[in-house]
Amino acid sequence: MQKEFLQSLGLSGQNDGTSTGLESFSSDSYIPSFSPVDGSKIGEVSVTTKEQYEAVINKAQSAFKEWRKWPAPKRGEVVRQYGEALRKHKDALGKLVSYEMGKSLQEGWGEVQEMIDICDFAVGLSRQLYGLTMHSERPDHRMYEQWHPLGIVGIISAFNFPVAVWSWNSMIALICGDVCVWKGSEKAPLCAIACQNIFHEVLKANNAPEGISSIITGDYKVGEWMTQDKRLPLISATGSSRMGKVVGAEVAKRLGRSLLELGGNNAIIVTESADLKLVLTGAVFGAVGTCGQRCTSTRRLIVHDSIYDTVKTNLENAYKQLKIGDPLDQNNHVGPLIDTDAVDNYLNSIEKVKEQGGSFLVEGGVLDGDAYSSGCYVKPCIAEVNNEMAIVQHETFAPILYLIKYSGGLENAIAIQNDVPQGLSSAIMTNRMKDAELFLSAAGSDCGIANVNIGTSGAEIGGAFGGEKETGGGRESGSDSWKAYMRRQTNTINYSDEVPLAQGIKFEF
Repeated sequence: MQKEFLQSLGLSGQNDGTSTGLESFSSDSYIPSFSPVDGSKIGEVSVTTKEQYEAVINKAQSAFKEWRKWPAPKRGEVVRQYGEALRKHKDALGKLVSYEMGKSLQEGWGEVQEMIDICDFAVGLSRQLYGLTMHSERPDHRMYEQWHPLGIVGIISAFNFPVAVWSWNSMIALICGDVCVWKGSEKAPLCAIACQNIFHEVLKANNAPEGISSIITGDYKVGEWMTQDKRLPLISATGSSRMGKVVGAEVAKRLGRSLLELGGNNAIIVTESADLKLVLTGAVFGAVGTCGQRCTSTRRLIVHDSIYDTVKTNLENAYKQLKIGDPLDQNNHVGPLIDTDAVDNYLNSIEKVKEQGGSFLVEGGVLDGDAYSSGCYVKPCIAEVNNEMAIVQHETFAPILYLIKYSGGLENAIAIQNDVPQGLSSAIMTNRMKDAELFLSAAGSDCGIANVNIGTSGAEIGGAFGGEKETGGGRESGSDSWKAYMRRQTNTINYSDEVPLAQGIKFEF
């Protein structure tokens, strides 16, 4: 099965990690891709050289000059066809995502479905790139604003969503008239090549210019070429807050734009009126889905003291039922962490919880045995802590859930939730309308995403995705996020025989 889905996506032992859509480049240096599922080497991907990077950017510049002239609905038709191609390859691409990254097969298929959904969204949007008209203060004048494409959009994506986040950016950018250069995660490089292979066929069938969608591969040095390159007016980067601060600073030095989607330290508040069945489903999936490696994973559960013990018991019982193992087996709930470095971070965080005074309701640890031979499988765990602990303020990309008790009114829980550096996703479980409305008000959650009676994870593409504070402030995907990929232009047209000046200024000679 493994060999089948790799071959169907055009992947082999050695793969070219640099491509402009029609032309591919190999080099003397390769990055191996090892599956965290079983430790097997899936293949290796050539590292982009500086000369190859320059060739990619030159092709992208040439492609932009033509692509921006295509009518937006015609660009949308290309994106529509890509969505259809993804439907055809959904099974194989979902399996690749699951095998190379380690998330469950259902989540792998779900990630490809997100790509399909954003293609559908972008197709409709291609006929709705609206501007505005304004009344001029000068007689016989008309004012309006319109939007134009920026140029080359650089996309830097992370391993945890190796295909979906690229599509959130690229499909919207493409219908706006931009072209895209994508640096996928070096921890899941084959996913990027598979997406490019599928898209290549669509672009070729539509006689699209070479360089509309390109991929480059490598470590942080390749990312530095992008962030420092003034030919890329926008860099969209997904990753840790630490990485985002570096990217944001580099792009700002050249007065470029950056769209940052960074760390999350997401919490669910559980009030005394909460439906505990909803709490259990939302909290457990939020904490253990993708083995705790989503930026929207639930890190903290803030529970009212009146139901704290009941919630504890329910969680403990639910965690005993979790099945951990090969994510391609749909009977399993939790797959592996991405690599052994992630395992080390998980173990270090557990030690810090203990050092800082926390205790474990459900103990963690690394699983061993033949079924866990990659060394990347760990036990999802639950720690009883307080919000002030240094480790709780930090985002650990692993299935560690922090259980925090609150007393008194909802304002106390909101204060705890907001008292972290990150501000991505949040949720409240309540059956009281007043609590829900307070949580969603200006005095409530300070996150970019605030949910009621669902968990922190599982955003839909129709809404703008992103967060505040150290999450970076960027917005991707739905709503009017398309504006990030375009430049605004205000136009004034004088259809009179005079040249009246604004603000009543007189200038005569």
